[in-house]
Amino acid sequence: MWRWFHQWGSPKFFYHRSGVLIPVLALASGLILGAGVFWGLLIAPADYQQGESVRIMYVHVPAAILAQSSYAMMAVMALISLIWRLKIADAAVQTVAPIGACITLLALATGSLWGKPMWGTYWVWDARLTSTLILFFLFAGVLALRNAAGQSQTAGRAASVLAVIGLLNLPIIKYSVDWWFTLHQPASFTLTDRPAMPFSMWGPLLMMVVGFYAWFFLAWLIRLRHELVKRERRSDWVQQMMKQ
Repeated sequence: MWRWFHQWGSPKFFYHRSGVLIPVLALASGLILGAGVFWGLLIAPADYQQGESVRIMYVHVPAAILAQSSYAMMAVMALISLIWRLKIADAAVQTVAPIGACITLLALATGSLWGKPMWGTYWVWDARLTSTLILFFLFAGVLALRNAAGQSQTAGRAASVLAVIGLLNLPIIKYSVDWWFTLHQPASFTLTDRPAMPFSMWGPLLMMVVGFYAWFFLAWLIRLRHELVKRERRSDWVQQMMKQ
């Protein structure tokens, strides 16, 4: 296990081995997202209460789920960077942050569009909405700290510490609808409970969730590989690769 951990912690090993995943993820994300969009927007039925506006769900829910899990992934990488000082973990924190921020912004934007016909307003200082907005600021803060002083170790450690502290916000987001009275509805789709909707609606929703994750890992790997080459540009393995 430790040998595997240290192998994948090597920039050279990670760069060469991760390259085979990019075409697989590109094909998977394209096919799954394409099928999910077609199924969700054209075939799935409208909701008997929300009408056609429920179709925003097929973008909003996957984005909200991915926003939280991508932050958790970033925080784990930050913890590894603080403990073991692995270069690849620090690079992972830096490359996840902008993607996670964009996904969180998408969740906020689609949630606002969905909230207008349901609540009569685009935004309320609801516990779920406010904690998700804080999540966006945490992503932005990590990215700002990491880029504050180039590639300095101080900037990397500061960004990692903020990422780990920000984990406290995730349970607040998840349980905000249970702990406080909020306009935001509880989760109607989980992996552990029976869905509160027919298969014709949760089927495309699940497909979109999987497609979002495939796209996320594709975008992250591309950014991470580019960052590793940038950081290791003076190393022998990058120099040899450039000559080929």
